[in-house]
Amino acid sequence: MKKNVPSRKKVPFPVNKELGEYLAKYHRGTELPLQYEDLLRFHTSISLYNQLGEDTHWETVFYQENEQKEIYDALTKIYSLLKTDGDTNVLEHLTVARIDYCLYGNSKPFRIRVINGFNDNYDHFYVKNADASRIYGLELEDILSPNRVMYLVHGNTLIEEHIAGIPGDDFFQRHPDISEFNKIRLLKEFIKFNERCFVRLLGDMRAYNYVVDITPDIEGNQYRMRAIDFDQQSYEGRKNFYLPQYFKENNPIVFMGVGNMTQQTVRQYQLEERSLIANRAKSAKEQLQELMDIMVRDKISFPKKVHQLRKELADHHKNDLFLKCETMGEIVLTNIQLLLKKDFKQSMIFKGVKRL
Repeated sequence: MKKNVPSRKKVPFPVNKELGEYLAKYHRGTELPLQYEDLLRFHTSISLYNQLGEDTHWETVFYQENEQKEIYDALTKIYSLLKTDGDTNVLEHLTVARIDYCLYGNSKPFRIRVINGFNDNYDHFYVKNADASRIYGLELEDILSPNRVMYLVHGNTLIEEHIAGIPGDDFFQRHPDISEFNKIRLLKEFIKFNERCFVRLLGDMRAYNYVVDITPDIEGNQYRMRAIDFDQQSYEGRKNFYLPQYFKENNPIVFMGVGNMTQQTVRQYQLEERSLIANRAKSAKEQLQELMDIMVRDKISFPKKVHQLRKELADHHKNDLFLKCETMGEIVLTNIQLLLKKDFKQSMIFKGVKRL
């Protein structure tokens, strides 16, 4: 059986004119004082280790003294654009504490740590290569999920806010013995997260590509799972690639569900989330339609993958509408339209579990 992993390294796609105009209209596109390529001029780097002495696969980078001030000043301005709509009054209190670089991510991101001089509190944001499919993923997350996402685009440069939470793989290691009550709440959120990914076809949600946000409640905790990697927005051809339940990295929560969730309860939560997604789609009807009009004409994958996914989804939904789709955007739109017509079918979760 084929493993549920990307077929090869994700290929980035350029931001076309139509998408660029859409981003400008909705205040995502803006002039930036620095481009991604500028950060590649670092002079040297050292490996970054965590508190346990383990290699994080990030490198802290350093710049020549005559370039460092210019780069740091530009980065604090970008942070103000991202967080305070460009209000420069905050700049005198902000400094760049560290710049880290990751060679392993598809977008080869830079992570910027910014320190507030008043209280030594720090925050992060990311500078990445702009990729059209990733931007569609960010927009669909902002429109169709319960989460808002802050990001900016200028040319080939993408700026993303840091999404706070415990990475899924760390969460499963640190919280192996949660209460029965909290297990049910966590499973409920995983079912809803699984549904959101499948409806809008966000793939590769292995445990380290999403975070768990924990909110203490009157009794127990509330949980929210949030995607942090949008590279695999409707790119791969395998249907199961868009269902987090099939990734072995999510085994801890999947096997937890086998003994704690009935299929009737699972279906209830699936229907609840579909209803919420439909309401969000209706609330942002004009913006979503505008985005989809652009996405259906854009190339964000390859014909072989499009043909595979449309066939697998046609078989899954028992609906030949997918067989007419020629782009990933058309497939996503058809999936959303089925949801709005209440003709969307989900695979079984926590029953006859098979790992890919």
